[in-house]
Amino acid sequence: MANMIYKGRAHRFGDDINTDEIIPARYLNTTDKQELAKHCMEDADKDFAKKAKPSDFIVAGKNFGCGSSREHAPIAIKAAGISCVIAENFARIFFRNSINIGLPIIESKEASENIKSGDILSVDMKSGTIRNVTRKESYKFEKYPPFMQRIVRSGGLMNSIKKGAK
Repeated sequence: MANMIYKGRAHRFGDDINTDEIIPARYLNTTDKQELAKHCMEDADKDFAKKAKPSDFIVAGKNFGCGSSREHAPIAIKAAGISCVIAENFARIFFRNSINIGLPIIESKEASENIKSGDILSVDMKSGTIRNVTRKESYKFEKYPPFMQRIVRSGGLMNSIKKGAK
């Protein structure tokens, strides 16, 4: 998985962050990714879209992405420039939607428990390692199987299918 190393700053959230907190229902009438990005995480942190920089990370606790099955939630996160989401675990439909649009998400209880807002991270998807540069710690996670690596590397399921068809 060439070029699957992400570096950025962590933005910390707690447990049970639902899809309404990720992208409030009042914005679901648009499919404009940049408009969704402006409101990403708005109901969990009203200033998130202003603070988040391209390549940053969202780090959360348990059950991230619970609630409705809206694809708008991972789309808003990816459009906001977030390189990857790290949590103890994810709601299954959010997990699938994220992979389908090419948003890397990582389950790591240890990382979830130890990373704080502002920590600088380096995530190597190929080795399954999260380095917390700030705290001089490393955490392991289960690497994606090859077919999921292809989907994420391609930018999502549809892109992966198109590239495979050629």
